[in-house]
Amino acid sequence: MSKRIDLAQIQPNALTAMLSIESYLSDTALSCELKEMIKIRASIINKCSYCIQMHTTEALKIGISKPKLFALSAWQESPLFNKTERVLLKLTDEMTMISNAGVSDTTYQQCLDLLGEELLAQSMMQVIMINAWNRFALATKMTH
Repeated sequence: MSKRIDLAQIQPNALTAMLSIESYLSDTALSCELKEMIKIRASIINKCSYCIQMHTTEALKIGISKPKLFALSAWQESPLFNKTERVLLKLTDEMTMISNAGVSDTTYQQCLDLLGEELLAQSMMQVIMINAWNRFALATKMTH
């Protein structure tokens, strides 16, 4: 395998821009638990081991149970997730695999009804950001 470029070193302003979005996300009202579940679920779909390792470690630190973390790969079949978590995981799946069918009207409306506009917007930005980080890590073959 050939060595890949270090995007952060070659384009530090790009990394700074991404980190400014991370700073915004750290101040949103979306709970840390929901943020980490979004990050892990998208990273599972994208097969980004770097981000999976990083965010499962963080999830354990903030108190997300191991059974819940293990169930994220098959959340639809698991009774461990509440209504809010389920709708956000569905949104994460649909946004991460956007080319399949987009975000369905049903998922969007369920999120809007349950979360309201502000938390829905924050959730969408969290999904967008982790997908960007997954691509950052995968394209450059980062290892944890």
